[in-house]
Amino acid sequence: MTVVVDTNVLPGMFATGHGYRPIADAWFDGIFVWAVSTEILLEYEEVLVQLKGHAMARRILALIERVGALQGNLHRVSPSFSFRTIPTDLNDDKFADCAIIADADHIITSDKHFSRLVGSGYKPQPIALEKFITRFLTPA
Repeated sequence: MTVVVDTNVLPGMFATGHGYRPIADAWFDGIFVWAVSTEILLEYEEVLVQLKGHAMARRILALIERVGALQGNLHRVSPSFSFRTIPTDLNDDKFADCAIIADADHIITSDKHFSRLVGSGYKPQPIALEKFITRFLTPA
């Protein structure tokens, strides 16, 4: 399974004891492939610097790179086309474009703008954090 992680999920993923931590742990364990683009990584960096400071942002981004290299589960894509699937928030298009190009299954997000993808004909579908954890990471 391949997913794109929206920026609103990222800070909690790497916080010990946070409710979003199971997503990072599953990725560390190779449960899914995380698709990213340069645009997405730059947004991650910007938000992490604002929330956690430069040093912690560098550590988290380096961790993402290292785990992805070791596990082979970080899929870098370079979208050369904008599908303009999220007209209500053009800043979210980078995530949808990455997901479409990577043939991702889901975009993990709490952003309602991504609901435009539901029934759009594109494979990647938005999924709420809690639903992703319940559906894919919780033992039956």
